[in-house]
Amino acid sequence: MTFLLQLAKQGYIKEQDIQEILDTANKENKPVNVVLQTRGVPEQEILRVLSESVGVPIRKIEDTKIPFGILKYISEDSASYYQLLPLALVDGVLEVGMVNPEDMEARDALQFIASQFKIPFKIFLISLKDFKKGFECYRGLTEEVTKALTQFEETKENGESDQIIAIKEGAADNSSQPTTITEDAPITKIVSVILRHATEGNASDIHIEPMADRVRIRFRVGGELFTSIFLPSSVHGAVVARIKILANLKLDEKRKPQDGRFTARIEGRKVDFRVSTFPTQYGEKVVMRILDQEKGIRTLEELGLSVSNLSLLKKSVQMPYGIILITGPTGSGKSTTLYSMLNTIDCEKHNVVSLEDPIEYNIFGISQSQVQPQIGYTFATGLRSILRQDPDIIMVGEIRDKETAELAIHAALTGHLVFATLHTNNAIGAVPRLVDMGIDPFLISPTLIIVIAQRLVRVLSQFKTPVSFDAGLQKMIENQFADLPSQFREKLNLRGVFYHTNIDMERQQSLITRSSKRAAVLEILEVTNDIKNVILNNPTEQALWEVARKNGMLSIKEDAIIKALSGVIALEEVYTL
Repeated sequence: MTFLLQLAKQGYIKEQDIQEILDTANKENKPVNVVLQTRGVPEQEILRVLSESVGVPIRKIEDTKIPFGILKYISEDSASYYQLLPLALVDGVLEVGMVNPEDMEARDALQFIASQFKIPFKIFLISLKDFKKGFECYRGLTEEVTKALTQFEETKENGESDQIIAIKEGAADNSSQPTTITEDAPITKIVSVILRHATEGNASDIHIEPMADRVRIRFRVGGELFTSIFLPSSVHGAVVARIKILANLKLDEKRKPQDGRFTARIEGRKVDFRVSTFPTQYGEKVVMRILDQEKGIRTLEELGLSVSNLSLLKKSVQMPYGIILITGPTGSGKSTTLYSMLNTIDCEKHNVVSLEDPIEYNIFGISQSQVQPQIGYTFATGLRSILRQDPDIIMVGEIRDKETAELAIHAALTGHLVFATLHTNNAIGAVPRLVDMGIDPFLISPTLIIVIAQRLVRVLSQFKTPVSFDAGLQKMIENQFADLPSQFREKLNLRGVFYHTNIDMERQQSLITRSSKRAAVLEILEVTNDIKNVILNNPTEQALWEVARKNGMLSIKEDAIIKALSGVIALEEVYTL
């Protein structure tokens, strides 16, 4: 509005026409700049006056292509919706071009982007013509795949088979050297584009799912699946074949599941992909877990743990021997917590050896070994060998059977600190699970230090709405903590404010980053003398819970309630547990 008055003062428009110009822009859903140009106002004068009015310098976008490394700061959807472009990163400052710097909604979105990447930004005024030119630099997933599909159809017309197209660039093997993802052949290009966009979009998994009439590609980001693109059914066989070649799987085996992995360099980064195929009604479904080793290992403090849980984890890591178990379903962050705990150990003073499937992150100073069941190198056989390596601390990726459990117990009894994961629904359930495996209670009691059960929940964003603390919520909290002894309940912060996620703003957030941070909610069974007696005499979940509860143990849901009252997570996350 201010710059329109300036244009009127300088004689480019009449002051009485200003409201009509604004109404036209709103009615036709066009920028005011475009409406002014249709009225004969020169674009350079519009930019000059607008720049002077809002105090934002003008930036001319040259023909130089904006690098993808800069474009990734603002998604293609956000750039289109808000009409803004990332232009450059200069001295740690993101330079952003905006068609309308007076658009407060766009500025709020930009502020959110900057907070997500933790970088400052500087705004420049750009013309709509330059915006369109710069926007063409986005090589979105859809555009790249569409081009490759066109090439694929052309090669099919020339009589070239899908399988040959997939093989043409050469098969990868399971050697330690990463595969270079080339993009010459159409199917190879489709696969490489999917891998690249998933990695750069911070996805944890890629799902390639055949449907009745097409193939759906979904990325899991922040724990949630998002559909990224659909492919025609005609390319499904070739895409699966290409992935099988990379993972060194059997091309002709389509009737039963297969597992494999490969390593690739994408945009200069070494990324591991764990591949699983699964036969379905319409063909093989492929799921790839992305293990980006360059993301680094989070510290225990960065996991979002409560003060008491953080203290308990740090204390357990300092124990000279025993077993630390982490339980939870697939995708609950067990490995992340395990790596964070291992990362606190002084590897100069201790010989730390791990058995993993797969090795997700490289930790300096730790001897990490990848099990290979197909050649008989299992967790059990690996553990036998590790015990001859003079270890101080051992990490076992997963206890899957009695033999592995017995060896882990034996290692703990002979003076080693053992870290391991186990699949149970809660921390208490780990003890009965070990007993069911055939481990004698008198061996579990002296070796088990703590059992950690965890889940991942979304961290509350800045877009939140307070929830009125009604009688229903109060009753829920009272019922949940009713059996917790008063001396422990009084120490908890059960007064605070619950928040709901603002769905509309979250949808806007997903346009910007397609991701959300997550925190761990935990329950920890500390094996005290009382718990040891229960393990020896009556190792059932009910008996263990009664004693652990008297000692102040909190459940996963209760840890989530405390985090929700503290404004760390939304109330709806509590109801998912």
